[in-house]
Amino acid sequence: METQLVLEKWAGVISTLTIGADAKEGGTRANTVKIGGQKSLPLLFKEGDIPNPTAIAFEIWDVSPLDWPEELVAAYGKALDNPFDWADKCINEFKAKLLCVRMQGAHPDFGNKGPKEAAEFISILLSRVKVPLIIIGCGDDAKDNQILPACSESARNERCLIGCAVQENYKTLVASIMADGHNIIAESPIDINIAKQLNILISDMGLNLERIAINPTIGALGYGLEYAYSIMERARLAGLSGDKTLASPFICFAGQESWRAKEARISPEQGIIWEIITATSLMQAGADLLILRHPEAAKKVSEHIDILFKNKS
Repeated sequence: METQLVLEKWAGVISTLTIGADAKEGGTRANTVKIGGQKSLPLLFKEGDIPNPTAIAFEIWDVSPLDWPEELVAAYGKALDNPFDWADKCINEFKAKLLCVRMQGAHPDFGNKGPKEAAEFISILLSRVKVPLIIIGCGDDAKDNQILPACSESARNERCLIGCAVQENYKTLVASIMADGHNIIAESPIDINIAKQLNILISDMGLNLERIAINPTIGALGYGLEYAYSIMERARLAGLSGDKTLASPFICFAGQESWRAKEARISPEQGIIWEIITATSLMQAGADLLILRHPEAAKKVSEHIDILFKNKS
């Protein structure tokens, strides 16, 4: 007797979010990247449409990183000394289709650059590269409230993904994003209730829920990955069940979290493996956009995605 697979059908759908705007849409990007849009749980292709594969963005900084391990520094070489050369290397050599720019130079401990300098940097970067941008603050809430609106205005109509908005500090960023035509990253501290509440607060200001990506603040392999996985899984189940406030795609900073682990610094190979396993594990939890650091990790994860989606039918 032939056994038949029981297929689950879901009432909801995960929002589709587009990063980048081409000339037809008033922007100057050569390509756009779509994330989300699933009608089933991760990689269960027979249960529903999964139109967009997990996207990968290379992380770059507006200043040279001082605390990166030798393995990461060696991968980029002298390009790390100039953020524009760094961006060019990611695109031309490592074939990046999406860049995540961390405005670390605005942090009080890393240069304390102001809004004008941040806006000028984004303007030059947009003229130099043609891939879509994700723009991340320095992690200091007070400073991010100053620089991110300036970055948003400088990138007007380019439909960047900008963040991170947090529950205690979101109104200024939301207002800027609405005015300049971007999408927003809503960050919650591994808490499904806070993620839901923040999305509601943002949408109450008038920004469509479909313009929100959730940053669930994941952990790396061995450093809270299991807990983050369960939170992402619960949120995805809620979104597919019809809760539109949790039907947002996920952005996961897998590179940042992986290289924080002391085990990742034991050897160059282990650091890369740590990032690969963290990233591919998060894909199983529903990660729609992975921010990675090491080019070899990005290459291996990209190959893994290609294999999965090649055989999705």
